[in-house]
Amino acid sequence: MDNEVNYTIVGAFVITLTIAMVITIIWLSSGLKFTQYSNYLVYSKESVSGLNVDSTVEYNGVNVGTVKKISLDPRDPRVVILLISLDSNTKVTRGTVATLTTRGITGVVFLALKDTGHDLRPLLASEGESYPVIPTTPSLFTRLDIALTRITNNFDTLANAFKSLLDKHNLDSISQSLDNIDRITTGLAGSTNKFSSIINNTESASQQFLPLINNTKSTMRSLETQTLPSIYNTINTMNDLMKNLNDVSQKLKQNPAVIIRGTAPSPLGPGERR
Repeated sequence: MDNEVNYTIVGAFVITLTIAMVITIIWLSSGLKFTQYSNYLVYSKESVSGLNVDSTVEYNGVNVGTVKKISLDPRDPRVVILLISLDSNTKVTRGTVATLTTRGITGVVFLALKDTGHDLRPLLASEGESYPVIPTTPSLFTRLDIALTRITNNFDTLANAFKSLLDKHNLDSISQSLDNIDRITTGLAGSTNKFSSIINNTESASQQFLPLINNTKSTMRSLETQTLPSIYNTINTMNDLMKNLNDVSQKLKQNPAVIIRGTAPSPLGPGERR
């Protein structure tokens, strides 16, 4: 009876010791600390194909959590609800956004977080939500799809425009316009030739008038240096003559006998002799 009791005690001791060793190993491997996590919601309006539960959540390339649950919104099946669990030390602000991302050529899909920096206040749960909601931005594939769709639509519009432009009526109008342009070009070419002829005739006339202009310049210089000074001298002489005649006229009016007797000699001044 004593032997059976001893085996039971030994077995219980071994089991307890094994469990203690496993717990110790787990404790040591976790860095002697327990990480606390906070839950957030992400509403995605695009396909989350490739994203699974336990997929990685990265913040600026750093692993900060995992995806805990993926489900459709019962109110709108076009919306996918993602429940993510992040390290409590991760600072999630009102400027934080989530984007569905593919890693390189491996094709591994994960959720990438980044902060736009426009509002650094902590993100809190809104009224009616159990967890804070992180807004999303379109993934690269969605942006490419939108861009390609727009390009396709623009090409379709351009093709329709060319199709309507190149119908029979417009082609006839374009042909008539080209004919009119050809006529105008021909007329302008003839006008250009006539204008060139006029210019050539004008240059020839200028060459003919050039000696006359030179002679006119020479005549003007001669008038300026010779004729005009003589005219000025003549005018001055005539002015003096007119003054003398005016004096004579005044004397005749005062004493008409001056013509016969002449003017009396002026009296002698002091010290003068005849």
